[in-house]
Amino acid sequence: MKKVLFLLGHLTDLDIEWMIQNGSKKNLNPQDTLIRKGEDVENIYIILSGQLSIVDRDHEVATIGPGEIVGEMSFLESRPPSVSVMASETSVVYSISRELMNEKLDSDVTFRSNFYYSLALFLSNRLRKTTNQLGYESPDEADLIDTNVLDGVAQAGARFSQILHKFSEV
Repeated sequence: MKKVLFLLGHLTDLDIEWMIQNGSKKNLNPQDTLIRKGEDVENIYIILSGQLSIVDRDHEVATIGPGEIVGEMSFLESRPPSVSVMASETSVVYSISRELMNEKLDSDVTFRSNFYYSLALFLSNRLRKTTNQLGYESPDEADLIDTNVLDGVAQAGARFSQILHKFSEV
């Protein structure tokens, strides 16, 4: 669940309420494809429950669960994804369209700043994790917690619970 904390911890309560009101819940059955490699992604997703597989050429690269975010790279780059994302078990995701997000980002400078800052933190954390998995971890940095993230963790957890409650996944 740590990944969603990057996003929710840096947005305001009004931003979260806007996201809840403008997003929707999507139910996935096992083997349903949420994102197809090479095809445009029209939404950003937060996994509310279940487990998804990141797949490249019929090979599972990783699995992700509640609190993880998918579709954010294609959102940032406006490029099709290089992997597919499929449900490996019955799952529920929160979905918000690229179109609505772009409208909000264009009209609300504070939201835009907070949103992109949180995505930068999220992607930086993912890169560090990948680097560590490749064996390049620095023992001195293994247990460091970024205070920028820590400050918003409790509030972000409460906000994720608010989203789960809205979509009845408590």
